[in-house]
Amino acid sequence: MSQNHPEDLGEEFSLVDEKGNEELYKEALRFQADDTGKWYICLYPADEEHADEVSIQAFELKNPDASEGDDVQLLPIEDDKEWNMVQEVINTFIDDDGNFNA
Repeated sequence: MSQNHPEDLGEEFSLVDEKGNEELYKEALRFQADDTGKWYICLYPADEEHADEVSIQAFELKNPDASEGDDVQLLPIEDDKEWNMVQEVINTFIDDDGNFNA
């Protein structure tokens, strides 16, 4: 599963969609995979913070230890095996009522 305990650093990210619209996202979960050493991050739209359901998006995280002023890179997860692993980690933090508990 993940080598390091998942952590919520509470960071905010501005993401730009394919139409050029910018939206603010908040960090839900960040973890490192045992087998690859890659870092992953799960984000949700900031405007859904107090909603009953949120849309979680997951990315591979490059440069996770970036200091202030340096940019981290969020890369799409394109491999099915990676997606399954990320979903498995996310599911370990969802309780029987569907609440996310990181």
